[in-house]
Amino acid sequence: MRPAPSQDEVRRQNLGALLRHVHVHGATTRAELTTTLRLNRSTIGALTADLTAVGLVSEGTPKETGRAGRPSLVVRPESNRVYAYAYSVEVDRLRAARVGLGGAVLDRRDLDRPRGLLAAEAAPLLAGAVKEMQQTVPADAICVGAGVAVCGMVRRDDGLVRLGPTTGWVDEPIGAALGAELGIGVPITVGNVADVAAFAEHTRGVAAGCDNVIYLYGDVGVGAGIIAGGRRLTGHGGYGGEVGHMKVVRDGLPCECGARGCWETEIGEHGLLRAAGRSDARGREALLAVFDAADRGDARAQTAVRQAGDWLGFGIANLVNVFNPEMLIFGGTMRDLYLASAAQIRSRLNSNALGACLEHVRLRTPQLGEDAPLIGAAELAFERLLADPLDVG
Repeated sequence: MRPAPSQDEVRRQNLGALLRHVHVHGATTRAELTTTLRLNRSTIGALTADLTAVGLVSEGTPKETGRAGRPSLVVRPESNRVYAYAYSVEVDRLRAARVGLGGAVLDRRDLDRPRGLLAAEAAPLLAGAVKEMQQTVPADAICVGAGVAVCGMVRRDDGLVRLGPTTGWVDEPIGAALGAELGIGVPITVGNVADVAAFAEHTRGVAAGCDNVIYLYGDVGVGAGIIAGGRRLTGHGGYGGEVGHMKVVRDGLPCECGARGCWETEIGEHGLLRAAGRSDARGREALLAVFDAADRGDARAQTAVRQAGDWLGFGIANLVNVFNPEMLIFGGTMRDLYLASAAQIRSRLNSNALGACLEHVRLRTPQLGEDAPLIGAAELAFERLLADPLDVG
């Protein structure tokens, strides 16, 4: 039988719960915290005092209450003082941001990424962006960690990118490389881009309040972040969600993973551009040009978009049948494809998915837009702080 938690453990759990609520929901009155966390007023007062003492939150009176009597103090996250660094390593670009407690993007840098750039080459570029941002960081600010979103299969234990076919990475230690370049002495957590984007949208985006969510992310390849029962579903080693490598065509087109007939060969960048007769082109702008051409009546582009939309609907019908999500979110290039062929996708989904699984599923685009991977990477970094707020600094 597990022993009852000590008073210190209960206190730390309560501190974490209070800080997490303010981090996710923003400025909250003490009265609202009392109701939400089911703690008495004196306990809430003591907890906010502890968090204020270490500089994680601040308290103040609301501007207007419209009520008689003494107003309840408002607890706010110290977004400008407490922050994490977030990085997103994508097929054609590198992004770095400083994200404050509460989820606000305080500063950011975007860099072009030549395809084939390895971790040892990407790390100095990202570190350079961070050093630029550090010039405007307040002297008393605290960096609590860093998170990295990567297109590839990430080993949970140590953040090693085991395989990133679209980035050309095999066993790339991006976390270690970044840590060596930065030298800021904080933990660096690495996650798959679709997984961390799903985490972000579930925490503070379009899927907030949904416990079963699939975030489908596309660039050259396709992956999924899966939330099941309110928890991230990443698999035993952290490699779950590689839905782009579902086999949909027997002896089909070769995939960058080394197999044939993968789903992403039909709906990813290469498949769509090939079908549109633009195999020599590449990148997001080339895909947008196909969608634009289809919208203007180009017959070949229309066929390519319709075909890709049909395959997208086919694949998500399988995902809906397997995971029974409340919401399916289309991010990256999957957002563009969804918007260009929504009717085709819905038609295929309706004809292939089980009726019971379709009853409540909603198709959406990301509320956080292209920032979802960055904000999700920052959420990875904040997790340690939210688990034990008094361990900050």
